[in-house]
Amino acid sequence: MTLRAPDFADDIFALFAEREAALTDIAIIQPADPFLDMAGEDLRRRIFLTESETGANLCLRPEFTIPVCRDHIEKRAATPQRYAYLGEVFRQQREGGAEFFQAGIEDLGASDRAGADARSLGDAHVLLTRVLPGHALSVTLGDQAVFEAVLSALGLPRGWQMRLTRAFGSQKLLQVALDDLANPQGAANLPRAVAGLVARGDEAALAGHVGTVMDETGISPSAGRAPQEIARRLIEKAELRSVRLTDEAMSALKAFVSMRVPFAEAGERLSAFAADNGLILDDALETFAARAERISAEGLPLEALTYDAGFGRPLDYYTGFVFEIASPTGTVLAGGGRYDRLLTLLGAETPIPGVGFSIWLDRVAGLKETAA
Repeated sequence: MTLRAPDFADDIFALFAEREAALTDIAIIQPADPFLDMAGEDLRRRIFLTESETGANLCLRPEFTIPVCRDHIEKRAATPQRYAYLGEVFRQQREGGAEFFQAGIEDLGASDRAGADARSLGDAHVLLTRVLPGHALSVTLGDQAVFEAVLSALGLPRGWQMRLTRAFGSQKLLQVALDDLANPQGAANLPRAVAGLVARGDEAALAGHVGTVMDETGISPSAGRAPQEIARRLIEKAELRSVRLTDEAMSALKAFVSMRVPFAEAGERLSAFAADNGLILDDALETFAARAERISAEGLPLEALTYDAGFGRPLDYYTGFVFEIASPTGTVLAGGGRYDRLLTLLGAETPIPGVGFSIWLDRVAGLKETAA
């Protein structure tokens, strides 16, 4: 039986109108490759894939952010634009059904990034407090841009910065990366021909060799990573094995990712961390402070906001501010963040900044039923 929209949907539509976000209609059948390219192969196991008559990869809509951004690009719409949505998504979850409703707002093209970040958090919080009156909500904030600034200030090679950034938001992946950084592994056991190309750093020749092997063994690039990406990763891993972080720098990095403080204290704590470790983080901290000021002006209950320096999202397109809002029992009800790289990766001719959030309406409905 087809799911019905939650009975509080009208309250959400009214809030969209109040917040001047235009309701958009997004097709359920979507090209699969943008999701796999942006969210990684881990998503392949959780989405519902099929093929068109021409062999193109298609899927049932697993989320709204990427489709909304693609639709904006295809329509060559002017910016700034605020798009709202409420509809079904299809994705296997650890708990619950594979078909559920999400609602949210994507804010594209706003030049005032600090203001747009604060407004996105405010939109999500107001929406939840409207449909869940009387529920105490907790908010966790993170900032990938500050994390990247710390990596750069520590003098890590570009390859390590990229690996750690990709792991940011996954405690397991980040810990594995930090362990590798503390204790570099020996040379990988590679075939002689591959090892020689890796040692020379010849990415083009290595990609050609990988492509030939894939053709000979009948492995399609669409089934996994492309030869160019495989070659780049092999060379990157070889470079990473030659680097070891000093004990002082490793201690600073671990201290940073373990920082979890009340949001009102975050600016001072970050400045003290930078001073204590001799790191120049001026630009990142200035941006953080500007956003904090705008968040404070949103009228949110600041005592419910926590800054977690290790909180992020392990997706390639997130670039800075991230947040999630949870119920008193710890159930995550909403998540969002800034994704300034996404529209360019999806084909936009010029960079378009973006920030947005999604709310899991099935979880909200469950809380309302429990309260009733």
